[in-house]
Amino acid sequence: MRLARVEVAGQAFWALLDASADRLRRINAPFARWAGLGAGQVADVLDLDDEWLPLSAARLLAPLEPGGRVFGVGLNYLSHLKRLGSDAPAHPLAYIKPESALIGAEDEIEFPPLTRQLDYEVELVAVVGRPLLAEPNASDCLLGYTVGNDISARDAGKQIGRLDLLTQKAMDRTTPVGPWIVTADELGVTGQPALDMRLSVNDELRQQDNTRQMIFGLDELLNYLDARISLRPGDLVFTGSTHGVGLESGRFLQPGDRVEAQIQGIGRLRNTIALPRQLNPARAVGRLGQPLEN
Repeated sequence: MRLARVEVAGQAFWALLDASADRLRRINAPFARWAGLGAGQVADVLDLDDEWLPLSAARLLAPLEPGGRVFGVGLNYLSHLKRLGSDAPAHPLAYIKPESALIGAEDEIEFPPLTRQLDYEVELVAVVGRPLLAEPNASDCLLGYTVGNDISARDAGKQIGRLDLLTQKAMDRTTPVGPWIVTADELGVTGQPALDMRLSVNDELRQQDNTRQMIFGLDELLNYLDARISLRPGDLVFTGSTHGVGLESGRFLQPGDRVEAQIQGIGRLRNTIALPRQLNPARAVGRLGQPLEN
């Protein structure tokens, strides 16, 4: 199944997409009622509207259930680390991203005033369907998967010589997610996904790899997070990005750039980088360098 969070005529709701993903039906049942059910049971409890709506009539939102949390994981592809002259870490590096950072699959990516090194990172995103509890295989608790582009401010923290994940990963309206959730049964995924992923900037291929190359597999990532913060239905987990990012080459995103991130069997994000947002002078604490020009 393909499940989307959409907005139609000012109302946001979950919807079921048909096989061609060009029309949808509204889901009236609460998310908690169906998110944790197996594939064979979900369709029976969705309480779908009778009417099909064209997808063109809807705006695709980030597929996050209101109240869900967004977790990120870094340093999870060895090819990326080798290009930076680093080795694999002993355990995952994780962080939390606020809901306000997320945008939809075709929304404009904001260029924050606090960076000159805006970077891209295509990532597989896991969507939690039910609590992990005592489940031996954590990935069995997932609703499905979606695509993420974990936009990062690479120069965050340089002035203090420390990692500044708040600035680097949490800035408003910088993280595209979507276009929808594809359930594991439709993807044919059991356990660790092995899906091709790619990202291009202005039609130039920058990143290409397969999710089988993760240093820490999906089950290990989920267990690591859940041991610290119990995962809940609707939570999103970004699983890390591969080589080819701007940090390796010094080729960062610029206003007007078109960025496309795609994962096999799921879908594609198509986003454009906005003009730099101007910062109110009263909020300029920790600002990097001089203001960016429009």
